[in-house]
Amino acid sequence: MAKNLNSGTFTVLLIVLLMASTEILKIEAMNIKARCLPQGCKNPTFSEECGVEPFPGSNNDCCHCCVEKYGRKAVCKGVVEGPDKHCHCYKESV
Repeated sequence: MAKNLNSGTFTVLLIVLLMASTEILKIEAMNIKARCLPQGCKNPTFSEECGVEPFPGSNNDCCHCCVEKYGRKAVCKGVVEGPDKHCHCYKESV
């Protein structure tokens, strides 16, 4: 009986540790910004600006700013442009 109890306890502990480690990996993955909108635009048209001027981040950061502010369907790319480093959001021209 004790042998079965120890085996069961070990199995439950292993499952709990596995679940905990998976959740930690999910949290870490959420903090890493993936490449924003990898499809890009076929016919980009300037839409809006996003963020502060000058924009301190990269093109990928700009794209994430555009998506957060205007929505994924309204934006096809975000680019830091010009000598003043503005974050420009583009939409697909129809």
